[in-house]
Amino acid sequence: MKRYLLIILFCIIASCESEKTNDAVQLTAKDILGNPDYLAMSYGGYRYPDAGVEPAIDQLKEDMKLLSAIGIKMLRTYKVHKPQAINLLKAIDELKQEDPNFEMYVMLGAWIDCKNAWTDQEPAHNEESEANAAQILVATYLANQYPDIVKAIAVGNEAMVKWAATYYVEPWIILKWVNHLQNLKQQGKLPKSLWITSSDNFASWGGGGEEYHVEDLNNLIKAVDFISMHTYPMHDTHYQPDYWLNQEGMAGKTDLERIETAMLRAKEYAINQYNNVKRYMESLGVNKPIHIGETGWASVSSDHYGPNGSKACDEYKEALYYKHMRDWTNETGLSCFYFEGFDEPWKGGSDPGNSEKHFGLFTVDGKAKYVLWNEVDKGTFKGLSRHGNPITKTYNGVFKDMMEDVEVPPTKAEWEANQKME
Repeated sequence: MKRYLLIILFCIIASCESEKTNDAVQLTAKDILGNPDYLAMSYGGYRYPDAGVEPAIDQLKEDMKLLSAIGIKMLRTYKVHKPQAINLLKAIDELKQEDPNFEMYVMLGAWIDCKNAWTDQEPAHNEESEANAAQILVATYLANQYPDIVKAIAVGNEAMVKWAATYYVEPWIILKWVNHLQNLKQQGKLPKSLWITSSDNFASWGGGGEEYHVEDLNNLIKAVDFISMHTYPMHDTHYQPDYWLNQEGMAGKTDLERIETAMLRAKEYAINQYNNVKRYMESLGVNKPIHIGETGWASVSSDHYGPNGSKACDEYKEALYYKHMRDWTNETGLSCFYFEGFDEPWKGGSDPGNSEKHFGLFTVDGKAKYVLWNEVDKGTFKGLSRHGNPITKTYNGVFKDMMEDVEVPPTKAEWEANQKME
């Protein structure tokens, strides 16, 4: 607990440098979420294999300018027990002072664990970590310190989904902290316009198996201001591959047409998961906004999603998925906290080809992946840089070279043959 108390002290000291005045009318989460003029993105700014190397304020500012240049105005963070989230708010605040027209808002994440999470002891999923209270306390403080930036708090990240076996909690724990924050709003100890949610897998919100359909989840759905649900068709090209292997309508099509058909199916797969959550919510007599708290598509994979697996990951498919998700959510009036802005090399272990390292629209050293090549051509990133590098295209902008790494999704027979070889 001492570590968390030190973090709280750090927050207070770092934030007391200036008193804020918020006389101007401020946008709220209700104004921002679902507004296509305020695109959303999940954000992690770690640039090194060691996540203990925190991004500096200037590096965070660099990232904010790049994301702002492509229309991102709402970010999602994950935890407050590392300085990144605190420094990010400070960086945004400084950018706003430097340029009154600069806009960037945040859904602040409070990380939630069960007791014994990430230890050699058996996780106790129906008990909570003592660190949770500190996460909520710091998130509350930051929301009050930066009300012009923090517009929502998400209690937990994939904290209820049962495949998160090392740390998941039962829904009553999330409900407890959501109710706590809602009570603070009612008492005037948090801005009343601040929206409270939890950001979790679609199944955790009732869109999957009946094992999730419990009374505590039902009460949680009633307690949050909106549902923040995750959907990952890319992962399910391995775990639930039937939609990906479907050859219906593929006969006579070119390889490119087959890829594009598969990616349209990925979009429909995500929409179906959204609709499942919506149906479950409405079955409870509840009608609240649902936004996509996380979705994405990796550009590289040496694991399940690569050449010897589902052949899902490359920059071409990533670009198609990004466009499909932006088109659907913008047309439907949803926010999509797309995962993610920048590759993060600390994720996924020591294998440099692990897909978890390659979900960004930008590489670590500032190359724009295919999804952003048009923005490079338009001069969107003129004068901007990352890691000391101007923004250039991956593959030196040679489309033919990029397409050499693009593979057609396998047939069922090809898939089964690959599975036998593993």
